[in-house]
Amino acid sequence: MDSKVNLYLLRAEDEFLLSKKDLQISTDDKTKEFLGVPKEKTFFYSVISHAYYSIFYAAKSYLLTKGIRTSQPSEHKKTYKRFKQLVRQGVVDKELLKIYEAEITKADSLLKIFQYEKIKRGTFTYQIKSEANLPFAKESIENARKFISSIKMMVDQQVP
Repeated sequence: MDSKVNLYLLRAEDEFLLSKKDLQISTDDKTKEFLGVPKEKTFFYSVISHAYYSIFYAAKSYLLTKGIRTSQPSEHKKTYKRFKQLVRQGVVDKELLKIYEAEITKADSLLKIFQYEKIKRGTFTYQIKSEANLPFAKESIENARKFISSIKMMVDQQVP
């Protein structure tokens, strides 16, 4: 596997792990006590941000398998647009169908997750108090789990 593809997948997994751990710290009193975190403190904005970045890095890894590189400026926007192009071209859809064989999985759901988490990252990281974000944080973790799982399978199909 290309080292950059692997690097982005590892970063996606790391961000996903941080997302889950931030949720645990935010919701588990024993963990808070062990870490010396005040009981009322939460990090739901961080859960959402890390979940978004896990999706972003997973998308970048897949794009690299197709020879598509994105970089600054506007790296997030470019990554999203290029991923969206593959969905519209049917490239992602076809690969998902191969991977899931009998299951019908629409690549649009991956695209919607990516877009939705990108929007949420901006909204919930910068604009809304953390305490109100628990349902959104849980949803972000589930979205990231689905996205990364699908992308990893697609990347594995690309590697000879």
